[in-house]
Amino acid sequence: MKNLKLFLIGLATITIISCGGDKKIESSTESNSAEASSASAESTSTSTSSGDYDPKRGLGKYDESNVDVSKFDATMAAEGKKIAEVKCTSCHKPTEEKLVGPGWKGVTTRQTPYWIMNFISNPDPMISVDPELQKQLEICLVRMPNQGLNETEARQVVEYMREIDGAK
Repeated sequence: MKNLKLFLIGLATITIISCGGDKKIESSTESNSAEASSASAESTSTSTSSGDYDPKRGLGKYDESNVDVSKFDATMAAEGKKIAEVKCTSCHKPTEEKLVGPGWKGVTTRQTPYWIMNFISNPDPMISVDPELQKQLEICLVRMPNQGLNETEARQVVEYMREIDGAK
């Protein structure tokens, strides 16, 4: 029984650590993350104070004017897969199956690319105001941590998600 308790504590510790993402601190990543957080914070205060949250766009700097998905980019998707393997797959599967968080299959048919980019680059403000994310939180019981994705990384992950959903 004592060994089982130690095993469960170790497993919980590994799970918590693995969801924290890559903890290397690089000045460019740090500044990109700070810029994204700042931009998102500005957007959050503007959108939520006036009650005009757009569930198709989310909260953040991304919208249809700066996220172009008119053409599939296989190279970008391959890079997105590498990022996902490091920062995402401990909680998400590329199938419909729920792990800690929901599976990714079909996500690009349910959400716009810029909504996804706003969410994965700074999830906390959106979780606080988006009714669908709040429902998902009730199911998963774990808030998605901010993985510190910069604009390029977020776009690459979205392209990988599009590939999962059959984009060619």
